[in-house]
Amino acid sequence: MKKILLLGGSAQQIVAIETAKRLGYHTILCDFLPDNPGQYEADKFYLVSTTDKDAVLKVALDEKVDGILAYASDPAAPTAAYVAEKMELSGSPYESVDILCNKDKFRSFLSQNGFCTPKARGYTSIADALLDIQSGFFKLPVIVKPVDSSGSKGVGRVDCTEEASAKLNYAMSFSRGHRIIVEEYVEKLGYQIAGDGLSIDGKLVFRYFANDHFNSKCVNPFVPISASFPYEQPKKVQEKIHNEIQRLLTALNMKTSTYNFDMRIDKDYNVYLMEVAPRDGGNYIPDVIKYATGVDLVECSVKAAMGEKIDTSSFGEPEGFYSYFAVHSLKDGILDKVEFTEEGKKHILEDHLVKHPGDEIKAFTGANTTLGCLVMKFDSFEQMIHMMDNSEEWCKVILKN
Repeated sequence: MKKILLLGGSAQQIVAIETAKRLGYHTILCDFLPDNPGQYEADKFYLVSTTDKDAVLKVALDEKVDGILAYASDPAAPTAAYVAEKMELSGSPYESVDILCNKDKFRSFLSQNGFCTPKARGYTSIADALLDIQSGFFKLPVIVKPVDSSGSKGVGRVDCTEEASAKLNYAMSFSRGHRIIVEEYVEKLGYQIAGDGLSIDGKLVFRYFANDHFNSKCVNPFVPISASFPYEQPKKVQEKIHNEIQRLLTALNMKTSTYNFDMRIDKDYNVYLMEVAPRDGGNYIPDVIKYATGVDLVECSVKAAMGEKIDTSSFGEPEGFYSYFAVHSLKDGILDKVEFTEEGKKHILEDHLVKHPGDEIKAFTGANTTLGCLVMKFDSFEQMIHMMDNSEEWCKVILKN
């Protein structure tokens, strides 16, 4: 039986373990959290950090694995690429994956290769970043981010110099490598673009784009609360976005991989590739896409990691209107209940709530503070957009007094 090493065993990552077992592979899991639920699904478990490249390599060598996968994890993706390269397993070049997973390296690469990208600079020193903001090096507003975090953790917007110090320190607190990026804000046309895709031997053979939704009342209003499919813009705009992604994949010599996208277009339809992460999207985006298209991107990820052929002949055209919705609180507190209206309940296909009455919850500041996700289906595009932009009408998170 062939062996696959999976990096990360959170509740959202269990689907990759289950898929690998369904495909007949012996599953080995690494995770640094001793209470991760994935350890009970995998055939073997190692309490090892997924960002410790050499420790994971030792596990892979000791177990003589045939493939390695960092499912839905930005921090672990470079580790998987590193191990795959060292052991000559299936995967994209480590250097390319490292560029995609580090925001300052990615911005620099885009700039050097003629892509539309905001003016940006990476910093290890908050004082240096503050000086550049105060001196007018950047045109305000700017976005401040950790270069190496995922789930929009630590992201902030600086509209005036007085806000800069606090936002820079906040971003730095989420960076494992103690490095942040400051970039000028890109005014977008319509919705920010989300979605996932798949390349085979470097060719983008599948992508499905979505509309990102945000809640301006959240402590961190730059964390998406939903992605709704399909994307609002016409086919010709989507083809332009597709072509820019393909140009990037070619420039980086990417191989067979899944991707999670974060992109914007401006009023002139210039495409800004804000993030092209070499892994599946979190928040059950692959589940949503499977409902809409029949394409199982989780299975594609596992097969890609194992060097197996991926058959695209059954990939269907998208149908219907689907989204994920991250149930979230605007305040810290003790959860009393999550209340859905009857209209809201009608559209829920899957309920993945992980917080329960009596649990302590945090105000929504990133993917790690969600109460869980819903996978939803709608009767029309207009209904979907309205419900995702006005979630307080059908979903209420009630805290204990």
